[in-house]
Amino acid sequence: MKLERLASMVVAGLLCVGAQAQDGQNAKDKPKEAPKQTAPAAQPEKNAMPVSATDDPSYTIGPEDVLMVNVWKEQELSGSVPVRPDGRISLPLINDVQAAGMTPMDLAKDLTERLKKYVSEPRVTVTVTAINSRRIYMVGNTRAGAYPLLPNMTVMQALSAAGCCTEFANTKKIYVLRNENGKQVKYPFNFKEAMKGNNESQNILLKPGDTIVVP
Repeated sequence: MKLERLASMVVAGLLCVGAQAQDGQNAKDKPKEAPKQTAPAAQPEKNAMPVSATDDPSYTIGPEDVLMVNVWKEQELSGSVPVRPDGRISLPLINDVQAAGMTPMDLAKDLTERLKKYVSEPRVTVTVTAINSRRIYMVGNTRAGAYPLLPNMTVMQALSAAGCCTEFANTKKIYVLRNENGKQVKYPFNFKEAMKGNNESQNILLKPGDTIVVP
């Protein structure tokens, strides 16, 4: 009886050892999981189009604006160019070209015609990347400085953009100075009346170079 019990214990031990050995072998044979790979960070596009400073197709280029001239497949002829104070820009091959007073589309057409002497079927686009020619100026009892002239901007809107006036300002005697035909013209503006909706004709549309004086 004792021998039978001892034999049973030996067999059970051998079976347990065999099972453990088999588990160890299975663990070795099991393929290792490949480490997870993170997706590479998105890289900015090298040939991304420049951001236009205006969506107005009728915008007239002025001195000190900055343009991006892009000639398709001609990198040496493409690049950012400033409009000089004389209203002209300088480009390879065609040298000085009048830009001020033209729309970006009209300038692109002009450059296309000029480049036909040097490039087969040139395709030119012109983008205004910085508007520096259309500015107005604030002086006196306000936040003085130069401000961009937005489309259809009025005197009231310009004063709002500047935070209007200080506590010492005489808001009844504000005026706009404008050069017209070589002469300086003065346009009065009563802020308090404008706030009440009176005398709407005084809230004129501003033009490049106008100066708003807040006494």
